[in-house]
Amino acid sequence: MMSETILIAACAMIGLLVVAAAALKGWQDWLALKSRELELARRHPAEIEGGAREGAARIELADLKERIRKLEAIASGVDL
Repeated sequence: MMSETILIAACAMIGLLVVAAAALKGWQDWLALKSRELELARRHPAEIEGGAREGAARIELADLKERIRKLEAIASGVDL
């Protein structure tokens, strides 16, 4: 009876680890996607917000950089 309980607990722990690893991989890939979007916006600033002027594009780019910084801080567990 005791070994059956240990087996169930071990299987549950392994399942939890698999789910956590998949979630972490998804989160990292999502952050990478947002980082690539930011890099694309940096290369083509006039295309931000449908062809906004350079000043507006810089403001939008700064906002995107701040969002990425906050998301990376959340991902690393840092309290802002």
